[in-house]
Amino acid sequence: MQKRLIECVPNFSEGRDLNIIKQITDAIESAEGVRLLDVDPGKATNRTVVTFVGEPEAVIEGAFRGIQKAAELIDMRKHSGEHPRMGATDVCPLIPVSGISMEETAAYAVKLAKRVGEALQIPAYLYEYAQPDKKRSNLSIIRAGEYEGFFDKIKQPEWKPDFGSAEFNATAGATVIGARDFLIAYNVNLNTKSTRIANRIAFDVREAGRVVRQGNPYTGKVELDENGEPKRVPGKLKHVKAIGWYIEEYQMAQISINLTNYRETPLHTVFEECRLSGEARGARITGSELVGLIPLEPMLQAGRYFLQKQGLSCGVSEKDLIWTAVKSMGLDELGPFDPEKKIIEYLLKDAAEEKLISMSVKDFANETASDSPAPGGGSVAAAVGAFGVALGTMVANLSASKRGWEERTAEFSPWAEKGQQLKDKMLALVDEDTRAFNTIMAAFGLPKDTTEQKEARKAAIQAASKYATEVPFRTLQTAVEAIPLMGEMVAKGNPNSLSDAGVGAACLMTAMQGAWMNVLINAQGLDDKEWAKDITTKAETLIEEGRVACNALISEVETRLRG
Repeated sequence: MQKRLIECVPNFSEGRDLNIIKQITDAIESAEGVRLLDVDPGKATNRTVVTFVGEPEAVIEGAFRGIQKAAELIDMRKHSGEHPRMGATDVCPLIPVSGISMEETAAYAVKLAKRVGEALQIPAYLYEYAQPDKKRSNLSIIRAGEYEGFFDKIKQPEWKPDFGSAEFNATAGATVIGARDFLIAYNVNLNTKSTRIANRIAFDVREAGRVVRQGNPYTGKVELDENGEPKRVPGKLKHVKAIGWYIEEYQMAQISINLTNYRETPLHTVFEECRLSGEARGARITGSELVGLIPLEPMLQAGRYFLQKQGLSCGVSEKDLIWTAVKSMGLDELGPFDPEKKIIEYLLKDAAEEKLISMSVKDFANETASDSPAPGGGSVAAAVGAFGVALGTMVANLSASKRGWEERTAEFSPWAEKGQQLKDKMLALVDEDTRAFNTIMAAFGLPKDTTEQKEARKAAIQAASKYATEVPFRTLQTAVEAIPLMGEMVAKGNPNSLSDAGVGAACLMTAMQGAWMNVLINAQGLDDKEWAKDITTKAETLIEEGRVACNALISEVETRLRG
């Protein structure tokens, strides 16, 4: 069963006193089961964005402790900063990561808000998916008036807190707690100190756009619609909130952006629209920065986009896609950009799950040659398959970049992208096969003193053996899936790399044969004969199909190389 994980990203109204920040994060980490991923303080904003993950109960306990500690240490009567704020813990969103729905995450947000309001006497408001009243679900609407204006606002019936009394807490302020999709906090840097220019660019790109004014579009009287509300000209991008500000620390103006749906509005689109708007106003984008963490996908999207703009193949490694995104958007202008510390999937990654593929080729070979039964034939078959697919991908990239073949880049780039996906899939199976074997060994090591223990041990052995049969079957499937790539490279790829395509086909043949033999040996000991017959029958069909195709490719390569 997939582990239930949620992410919590509280924003605390302190970005300068590192001792206070450390006490707050220590309080969060004191909750058992939470993992602190990132702490991002900002001096000019006087605000720190903290990111941590864990199972739901652990996360809301950590969040409560952090909110409690912030209320003890931060006095909002003395606070000032560039960023809008209304409390010591200004906002505390929960984001579903895996194994949990948005509805369930929202229920945990309600539980946390109730506890904060009742136990800490801090007025707590719900927002986004946790707020049933959609008229007050938008963070900016809730926070309007900020800390200074909330002493009067909280007394209005329509702004009664969801939890806690309608008395404003002078030192801790109020807090907003909710459940939302992943939000990318992103600042775009300008070669100007003018907040006026930064704001005009922000108005151009943000979904809310700008208000319509009579006469002068910047200083004229605001026009009203039939309901008495200001008329607005929508901005270019949905799911984008933006303002302009000046950051003394960097001696530059920035466009501060919250991107609430990167799937519909990609990060690189936000960057490009800011660039175009800036150029129209005589300003240049010098770079950008991420506040907190970012999912992997928008970085890969950006890498592909900029490679396409350059007329290059997008079928490069994940590492190279990220490098392209970082350099193209200047994400390292204000400081180093370490993907291992900024991309959430990398922070959540368990190094033990990639033990074998993280080794050097020499160490992997030595580990295989040792007296340990794992890694064995299944892992080696997957590794050989990964090298085979990598060779096919190399030929696709060489073909895409071949001089005189520029018009064919669009033909070969998708093949290279497919090859990268299959290579990564095959690499994951290297360690997966060894984990499957270790699961069998662990099952054999279970106690067998009582009848109940014997039955439990037998069931565990059978379940582990099925798992150990499924893994090489997936290796076989992946190898067969890669044959069209190899066939295309043999038939149409860079002729100077024909032998590389042939070696790739031979590697796929070895991977398929090795996986097939592992399916057979692991299926032998299964009590569920029907299941065993079904998977071996499917595997036999695949190996026969794969052998015919790979033998044909190898023969074609040999014939053409002989001339």
